[in-house]
This record gives sequence, C-alpha cells and structure tokens, in this order.
Amino acid sequence: MRTRKLTAFALAAAILLPAQALADKYVIDTKGSHAFIHFRIQHLGYSWLTGRFNTFSGSFEYDENKPAEASVQVEIDVASIDSNHAERDKHLRGDEFLDVDKYPKARFESTSFTENNDGTAVLKGNLTLHGVTKPLTIDVEHIGHGEDPWGGYRRGFEGTTRFALADYGINYNLGPKSKEVELIISVEGIRQ
Repeated sequence: MRTRKLTAFALAAAILLPAQALADKYVIDTKGSHAFIHFRIQHLGYSWLTGRFNTFSGSFEYDENKPAEASVQVEIDVASIDSNHAERDKHLRGDEFLDVDKYPKARFESTSFTENNDGTAVLKGNLTLHGVTKPLTIDVEHIGHGEDPWGGYRRGFEGTTRFALADYGINYNLGPKSKEVELIISVEGIRQ
C-alpha cells in the first residue's frame, strides 16, 4: 500500500510540477581533432616559442538559460607536449620543467562561469600542474553552436589565459621575459 502511494505521488509530481531543465553535457571532440590546447612563451625575450599538447580529454556542461551553472573539466597528458623539436620536448618533459614521470597529468576544473552580453565570458577554476593546484581565470569567447552534418549537436568555445611558471614550481631560468606562459584553448563539444 505504501509503495502504491509513493508511486502515485511521484507520478503526480512529474505531471504537475514543471520539469527541471538539466544542462546539456558535451564531450570535447579530441577524437575528431576539433579541439586544441596551444601554448606560447617568449624565448629569451627575442621571439615566441609555440607548441601544443597533443593528448587531452574533457567535457563541459552548458545551459543557455542558466549559463552561470556551466562547468568544465579537462585532463592533459603533459608528456604529449609538442614544440616541433624533439630535443626541446625531451627537455620540457624532464625534471627541470614538467617532470612528467612524477606529474603525468595536468587538470583544470571550473568553479564559476560568468557570461557577458557580448558573447564573451570569464571562466574561473583550479589548474593542477606539476603537483601544484592554483586558481586560474580564463577569458572565453563563445564561437558558436548548432547541428552538425552527422545528426549531432555541437558547441564551441575558445579561451585564453596566462600564468607564471613559478606559481607551479617550475623555476628554470629562461630570462625575465620568459616567466609567463600563455595558453589558447579551443574546444568543440559534442552534445551527449
């Protein structure tokens, strides 16, 4: 009898109460190479050294009606660093920089998302890199969204940020103009 009453109550609640909209979940399309994490840092103050991380994964949730509830999680295989120079990449993977044997993953997890009225937003979260977790702010641009040719739905964002390597315990002396690294993150998510 009690089970019937609970079932009837649940059914009535589902019919009478408005459905609570859930944010759409998107998986970042790394398989189709529609997402990138690029970096750049000044080389001795004379030029820019650029590169990327080839292996990462992640997801985000986003609801146009409740953008403040958006969330993002990304995990990076730091050994996948690629600066288009094998010897330099070997050095960057070593204990003077990323120390990938000891710290194989970097991770970003969002804590807030504040959307502006012009298609931009501010994403805040925590970045764990080289065994250190620190708050990080990313300036975001909403690139677009819509149906894809394969019957799915996609949404894309691009974000930029910069941080001091020393904040994450990376203290290799590259000169005064090479203390900060810039990240450019372009993601296209496939709605699940």
